[in-house]
Amino acid sequence: MKQLSILLAACIGSFLLGAFIKTDDSQKPITADMVEVAAHIVGLDFTAAERDSMLGNLNNARLNYEALRKIDLPNDIAPALYFNPLPAGFRMSTGPSSFKASALGNVTLPANRDDLAFYTVGQLGQLIRSKQISSVELTQFFLNRLKTYDPKLHCVITLTEELALSQAKRADAELKAGKYRGPLHGIPYGAKDLLATKGYKTTWGAEPYKDQTIDIDATVIQKLEVAGAVLCAKMTLGALAMGDVWFGGMTRNPWNLTSGSSGSSAGSASSVSAGLLPFAIGTETLGSIVSPSTICGTTGLRPTFGRVSRHGAMALSWSMDKIGPITRSVEDCALVFNAIYGPDGHDPTVMAAPFRYAPMASIKGMRIGYVKKAFESSYPNRANDSLTLQTLRNLGAELVPFDLPTGVPANRISFLLSAEAAASFDELTRSGRDDQLARQAKNAWPNTFRSSRFIPAVEYLQANRARTKLINEMAAQLKEARLDVYVSPTYAGGNLALTNLTGHPCVVLPNGFSKQNTPTSITFLGQLFEEGKVLAVAKAYQDATQWHKKHPTFQ
Repeated sequence: MKQLSILLAACIGSFLLGAFIKTDDSQKPITADMVEVAAHIVGLDFTAAERDSMLGNLNNARLNYEALRKIDLPNDIAPALYFNPLPAGFRMSTGPSSFKASALGNVTLPANRDDLAFYTVGQLGQLIRSKQISSVELTQFFLNRLKTYDPKLHCVITLTEELALSQAKRADAELKAGKYRGPLHGIPYGAKDLLATKGYKTTWGAEPYKDQTIDIDATVIQKLEVAGAVLCAKMTLGALAMGDVWFGGMTRNPWNLTSGSSGSSAGSASSVSAGLLPFAIGTETLGSIVSPSTICGTTGLRPTFGRVSRHGAMALSWSMDKIGPITRSVEDCALVFNAIYGPDGHDPTVMAAPFRYAPMASIKGMRIGYVKKAFESSYPNRANDSLTLQTLRNLGAELVPFDLPTGVPANRISFLLSAEAAASFDELTRSGRDDQLARQAKNAWPNTFRSSRFIPAVEYLQANRARTKLINEMAAQLKEARLDVYVSPTYAGGNLALTNLTGHPCVVLPNGFSKQNTPTSITFLGQLFEEGKVLAVAKAYQDATQWHKKHPTFQ
């Protein structure tokens, strides 16, 4: 046993890793004994002759790895392999985009100005357009709330006050001159601090990068500026997009200040929930919009993979990262998404597809799928989710049982994320600076990055082939059931991991409260690039409830 441990250590230091820190031992030739131990790690067995035959290739390969590590590969350089979520035979929608917002009626300033904190984007836009309030006044209002309540919530990394007031003044001047940019004109917002913003730090929430500046504006930041939105703050995220712990502490849930807000879009969800901002931008790789939106009681849109450019955003997983809005209501998500989707010439994964949105007068007679096995399983939010299904029935929807594909277990190929994340932060691992991260538990990034060095390239590619199979099976299931939209428990049944791998869009919104008096959620999903349909159905459900109008009283 002792001999095996010694061999394993040698294997780790000299073969698979090429050594994080160069030592004399790491330069010694790879031996057949090392190959035997390495083979056990990846579940293979070779004969003595086969192991001996590999040595030349393996020693040459290590030289290649060492040469490769001398090439500067910053986080913004993507692999020359682009993920495509389209199943075989997929036909992209064509034609123009269209957008129709709901009629808001007469929107007036509240007698108590503090009530503005929980107005929707649409309502605030109406107040600005009708000149009942200026963008500068509104911006100062939200900046003051951010300053007042951030010490309790820890949701802000950097206030962009100078930029915000400059953008707000421009918005007011343009409106006075008769130029109106649309429903986001003059509306304050926050951006997850993995989106580069010229003139301000972009910290990725992590100690090794807390003084980092990136001298560009991410495409999403640029598009929101064109839409007239006002950037007030860079919001917290769990370090390197995991959880709610960042270099300044833990972002808090406004519904329970003793607990975290979940993540990794921690500050985006916490701030919107608390009425510190009308909307914020989050990102999702494997639940980072869905999870904090659930915990904080906000509404979030995770768009189709390939809908929103990630140019200027920290890369965690090139084949899974997605950017979307976190808001108070479904229609607010639609308003923000309408400003940020579409190709930009920088992110080659973004596809041109129309976005068509209009509220539905009724969903009576509409076929809406529900993940039957998931809803019938035993899980914490089953009671609230059952009431959601009943609400849809009461609205006249035809609920159709739907089963997720089972041919490829999503949890067995989700190591794709770990492999890509380890590559994204290869230099951090090899330099040893990963020790600076606050979280060092077995399930935290430093250990995941190290462990992922042992994922063989062959298995990574095999997992991607299985992913192709999963994509095609999902398309076949939806086609057979004749569904454009389906509903799923947010966590139960495996839908969250599966659809993050297939790239399908979802809208997550509150549907009640837990026994701990924290919000719960339900998830609506749809076909690739059909965010408009998912948003319209989700809005019909949300309009029949009051959960999104509940607000925390954490003051």
